Amino acid sequence: MKYTISIEIDLPREKTVQLLADPTHMQKWLRGLVLHEPLSGVHGQVGTKSRVVMRTGGQEMECVETITRREPADLHGIPKESVVHFEREIVGEGMWNAARERLTETGPETTLWVSENEFRFSGLLMRLVGLAMPGVFRKQSRRHMQDFKAFAEQGKDVREATG
Repeated sequence: MKYTISIEIDLPREKTVQLLADPTHMQKWLRGLVLHEPLSGVHGQVGTKSRVVMRTGGQEMECVETITRREPADLHGIPKESVVHFEREIVGEGMWNAARERLTETGPETTLWVSENEFRFSGLLMRLVGLAMPGVFRKQSRRHMQDFKAFAEQGKDVREATG
């Protein structure tokens, strides 16, 4: 299953990228995040593997995230015409996901965030979930992007909204 979604953030690209890449802010906008800890490497750098625990609907899911691309590697002084790329693979029980994030400056105070996602499922249960409810994955991705936008633009913290 593959899908692409996008959202415009009303902040300059450099500020958007800084907020998105900063691990201290992740729980403020990544709804359901319980834990995100590097197992090897430095957070956000190519090759880094992290243990990720998410809670959704009373259930926890543990995955391993591997950063596969980050361009440019140094996020300061990025030319306007450049596109910032963050890519990662996430592997959990019965699931593999590749997420490709592109951030493009669309104006002096706006950034377009395009997220391409690909999911593959193994095991009968996960294959059935993928076939029966493909919209759930797209909806969750869109919600994460909307939550980031609200955090970046207005300082909204999803932990305050959900208790």
